[in-house]
Amino acid sequence: MGIFDKIKEKLSHEFIDIIEWLDFTDDTICYRFERYQNEIKNNAKLIVREGQVAVFINEGKIADVFEPGTHTLTTQNLPILATLKGWKYAFNSPFKAEVYFVNTTLFTDEKWGTKNPITLSDDRFGLVEIRAFGTYAFKIDDAGKFIIDIVGTDNNFTNFEINEHLKSLIATRFTDTAGKANLPIELYAANTTELSQTCLEVMNPEFLTVGISLEKFYIENVSMPEDLKKEIFEYSRIDKLDLDKLTKFKTAQAIEAAAKNEGGTAGAGMGMGMGFVLAQQMGGLMSPQMGGQQNTMPQGGAMPPPMPLAVQYYYSHNGQQTGPVPFDQLKALFANRTVNKDSLIWKQGMANWAALKDIEELKAFLGGNTPPPLPPQ
Repeated sequence: MGIFDKIKEKLSHEFIDIIEWLDFTDDTICYRFERYQNEIKNNAKLIVREGQVAVFINEGKIADVFEPGTHTLTTQNLPILATLKGWKYAFNSPFKAEVYFVNTTLFTDEKWGTKNPITLSDDRFGLVEIRAFGTYAFKIDDAGKFIIDIVGTDNNFTNFEINEHLKSLIATRFTDTAGKANLPIELYAANTTELSQTCLEVMNPEFLTVGISLEKFYIENVSMPEDLKKEIFEYSRIDKLDLDKLTKFKTAQAIEAAAKNEGGTAGAGMGMGMGFVLAQQMGGLMSPQMGGQQNTMPQGGAMPPPMPLAVQYYYSHNGQQTGPVPFDQLKALFANRTVNKDSLIWKQGMANWAALKDIEELKAFLGGNTPPPLPPQ
């Protein structure tokens, strides 16, 4: 050390110190004020700005804490430190203490997310997996507790260092809270506001144990596998639709698809059937207009009788009368379990409603397709 350095050091010990911290970053939570051998002069000026707290620590123990303002360091405003040092009246010589400045402003837009899928049990879909992510905001509530429990001897502690710990804590508590909510799986995404508030109330007490206050907690998205999402959408549609109308709609779609498939047998049959219907309709329209023209009907042959009308069935579903539907559609309803063997059925000519299993032509639905034994020779 040169002579000028010694002079500077001597002069620095003779003038009143000014202790302050100008934070030029946006991520520093705690900063340790560096002093030569940690020596602070009597009557030194301590400047604590808004959004800061200054904490004096002596030999690993918290001494005095200063809120925003300008403070002159004497035994009057350092009572705890004076007691620890054993000064009964005053101190005139330099004293040693570590000074930590803690940033008490709100740290916002901190990200969190579930690293692994969360497994939940749903009454309809069984075990399902979801993921979630969002943001949170926190600030230091108890500077002394935060320094002792988290910072330790770190001279420049940033929010990056604490965020990993907080994210793990959030993910764990979110998993517990989501599991205990016991909501239908589709409602987790629809009730993010209520679930966010519940998580905030659950997590904040644990944050406070280390001097941190969880001020805001938001769930921005709850996601699930695409195949499960499609299944939920389909279930929701079916739950909202009348099953009879849905069956008719599906049948109409199938007929339309078969008619468009002109290359297949079904399409050909459908096309022929529609052709016959159109021909009959055209014939009925043209008959009154034929007048003296030659009749193409076979000579001596009577007009064929009208085709028999297909039997229409009414059925009971959820206590309501539904129908009528033809035989094939009733069979489809039995296949998809809209009706069963005990469902009440009625058709024209019946005096009363009867169970499906007791109607002769409908017994085929029950699987009784074994032919009777052959008559004796």
